[in-house]
Amino acid sequence: MRDGVTRFLLRGASVRGEIVTLDRAWREVVARHALPEPVRDRLGELSAAAALLGATLKFEGSLVLQIHGDGPVALFVVEYRSDGGYRATAKLREGAVIAEDAPLPALVDAQGRGRFVVTLDPRETAPDKPAWQGIVPFESETVAGVLERYMQRSEQIPTRLWLAADGERAVGLLLQRLPDEGGQPEADTDGWNRMQKLADTVVREELLTLPPDELLRRLFWQESLHAFDERACRFACRCTRDKVGDMLRMLGSDEVEAILAERGEIEVRCEYCNQAYRFDVVDSVALFHPAAPAADGAPPRH
Repeated sequence: MRDGVTRFLLRGASVRGEIVTLDRAWREVVARHALPEPVRDRLGELSAAAALLGATLKFEGSLVLQIHGDGPVALFVVEYRSDGGYRATAKLREGAVIAEDAPLPALVDAQGRGRFVVTLDPRETAPDKPAWQGIVPFESETVAGVLERYMQRSEQIPTRLWLAADGERAVGLLLQRLPDEGGQPEADTDGWNRMQKLADTVVREELLTLPPDELLRRLFWQESLHAFDERACRFACRCTRDKVGDMLRMLGSDEVEAILAERGEIEVRCEYCNQAYRFDVVDSVALFHPAAPAADGAPPRH
């Protein structure tokens, strides 16, 4: 199956929908992190949810979904960009013990202080525009429930999600009720309730094994369904050696030299893709004392 989001309409029922499959893109994330199964699967569900919500971005930038936890998992975070690139990671507390069947609240809301954060950031292409951030309490047993409550509070749009993930695939289905056009009542007054009931019949195994078009046919075979848009998704981390170098410059030369004196080199590992960047003494000198151009404007000789 191809990695991507398909958007569709259920005509006559004033309902729009999206279905996402993250196959290779999700396995790229799984391969880079050794996570307990419950943590891995919840991160996959959050990844699918980010793709569903990110596919409707009205700007060029990024959507970031975070769950900050007070349990054995300190953080879930997924970044989805408007070009279809995404990355994800989870941070466990040191010594965390996680049961095989641990539900989401046990992972992130053990003391009732978990919270869900949504960030919309257009600054990559519009540096003058500020990022927008919404923070809501953790109020659900599932990732889907957390997102549904957020959408109801922030967007005031009736929204339902069905999410599933394992070690091979992350999948999601979203339904939203469309507003009445021009204040006119919708033709199918029971459409929204009916579509929810149909989607509620889906089981986890179907989400994880059926191609998107077949799944939609099974759920809505009696409805007037129109798929109108498909957007590709891919794993894409934005870390670079130059960005790590900029971070080290912010620490300052004294701090960097102290670390080098103690360890011999500095290793910085990206939390998203697990790529390691190493800087030795020569690299440090180049960071803080770049070669100056020759007096005549010609490049320096090496």
